[in-house]
Amino acid sequence: MTSASALLTRTVQSLDGIAKEGLGEQRVSRWRGRRIVRVGEAWHLGVLLLTDTHALATAEVLRAADPGRRGYTAESARARAERRAEALRGGFDEGDVVHVGWSVIDVDAVDAGGSSGPLALVDGVPSVRWSAAGGLMPLEAYLRERVSLLRDSAEG
Repeated sequence: MTSASALLTRTVQSLDGIAKEGLGEQRVSRWRGRRIVRVGEAWHLGVLLLTDTHALATAEVLRAADPGRRGYTAESARARAERRAEALRGGFDEGDVVHVGWSVIDVDAVDAGGSSGPLALVDGVPSVRWSAAGGLMPLEAYLRERVSLLRDSAEG
């Protein structure tokens, strides 16, 4: 059986030439206020973000944008607009996709029989929990499907 680390390494190699999305971190300073700054980039494959060296679990995904002057009917809409503006203030370009709140997955722990983030070893098979309520599916099939979707969207 192929290990999770081998599957992820092979997947990263197959993604060469496909655009990545921004990884951001929240920063707060007295002079610059709240902002989301770029700390890297990754390929977005559903619940996973892959960098050249790490696998990350996704969290908040937003698109950098100017909130403009709008009236909001819901406080949650105002909060989302402010988060998009924080990404602009942090240096992302208008329209950039930004991932915030992601966490590093311990792939070695998964290969050793444990779990980390959405990954787990189930009956010797590296698996992924593809949604909070969803069950586990084999990581190899999940990566194959997600890479295909990413390639299709890059070509379209």
